[in-house]
Amino acid sequence: MNQASGTTEEDKKLKWWQLSLLGIAGTIGTGYFLGSGLAISIGGPAVLLVYLLAAIGTYVVFDALARMTAEHPEQGSFRSYAQKAFGSWAGFGSGWLYWFSELLIMGSQLTALSIFSRFWFPAIPMWVFAAGFAVVSLLIVFFGNKGFDRVENLLAIIKVAAILMFLGIAAALLAGWIGGGTFTPKVPLGYKALFPEGGIGLWSAFIFAFYAYGGIEVLGIMSYRLKNPEEAPKAGKVMLVGLASVYILSIGLAVIMVPLSAFNPKESPFVIALRSDHLAFVPHLFNGVLIIAGFSTMTASLYAITSMMLTLAQEGDAPKVFSKKWKEKYPFFALCLIAAGLTGAIVMSLLLPGKVYEYITTAAGLMILYNWSFILLSAGKLLKPSLLGAVKRWTGLVLILAAVSGTLFHALSRPGFYISLLIVSLIALGDWIVQHFRNKSAASAKEDQQDVEEGQYHSLHGGPGFRIKGIRLRKNKI
Repeated sequence: MNQASGTTEEDKKLKWWQLSLLGIAGTIGTGYFLGSGLAISIGGPAVLLVYLLAAIGTYVVFDALARMTAEHPEQGSFRSYAQKAFGSWAGFGSGWLYWFSELLIMGSQLTALSIFSRFWFPAIPMWVFAAGFAVVSLLIVFFGNKGFDRVENLLAIIKVAAILMFLGIAAALLAGWIGGGTFTPKVPLGYKALFPEGGIGLWSAFIFAFYAYGGIEVLGIMSYRLKNPEEAPKAGKVMLVGLASVYILSIGLAVIMVPLSAFNPKESPFVIALRSDHLAFVPHLFNGVLIIAGFSTMTASLYAITSMMLTLAQEGDAPKVFSKKWKEKYPFFALCLIAAGLTGAIVMSLLLPGKVYEYITTAAGLMILYNWSFILLSAGKLLKPSLLGAVKRWTGLVLILAAVSGTLFHALSRPGFYISLLIVSLIALGDWIVQHFRNKSAASAKEDQQDVEEGQYHSLHGGPGFRIKGIRLRKNKI
């Protein structure tokens, strides 16, 4: 197993606040800037409640992952802990679930980046932008941790600054300091205004609230690089408190500035909220922010699944060639496989109709939640038992179950649930095949060892003419 101890001191130098920044960079993306519009349109203004609940569930998951990291840092992170807790099948399943889900998410992000870029250059084909963003992201990860950390820290600062700018402009509009607003601010009151689709609509929106926090796995994978691994829980607390605060505050402002009928999954609710005759520059500014956000989260995901592929290959759950590094430094072969997968994801997302594309994105988000369940269950096996730990763990599992089951009650997300089950079934089949051949190989090796031991015994007690498998060769050599 490739453990943290095998990393160089140059790589293992992150401070806790740097890890928090990287977590923000890997979390704030299209799931927040665009997905929140879909959550609001399904669940209504009451989605603020599920964003808060999703923050609690996300914190519980990260807390469990961080505590396992503090006790025993592993480069494979949650995948390695699942294997320790439940055996090789759990490690195989957790690793490949994450790999496929992030690959699909990266394909969707590349498509979104292409759409945003065509806002300025409508004549250029989408695949040109998608290929360009993919190449740049691959190069950043190819050249290692230094380039990744610097770029992600810069992008995290830009994204946080953009959110703060939105809060400031929104407050100025509401206070009347800036005129020309398109919509009259109105606080939704009453059950019907807060829950336009009832409790079922809010339940169905839960998955998209969780999706906005997706990315904590990247922190888990990078936590082994902390100077002090025991500071991982602190990094997660600061990150999640900050994220929950800005999410709830910014979405709350958007809800009171924009009528519910104006929200849609194809346009950021924040751009809609700031659309004004006196703010003509805002759509262009936030289009740039959306590109930065999507590229940042895509690069963080690419870093994570590259590390995951190296671990899978090193431990025999993927072909060994993907564990090799060119010039003992660059993960060339793993990135070639990922590049091939990204090419397929780009082609698929560009060709499929819009609704099917959203189904696949939902399925990827569900598989991340399946992995979060693995994290919580693994913590129950590996961490020291405590009443508080058990309460937090079961709270997280109940919230995840609520988000997953909620997808069955909405036409947009229901097909994604079935697609996720199909992918899980394919991974389970792959695991069965790998375990079958692994057990067969182990049984064969055991038989060979027994033959050797018996041969050694008879060579001592049976005389020179005794023929035992493997012994004749030894005697010939003698």
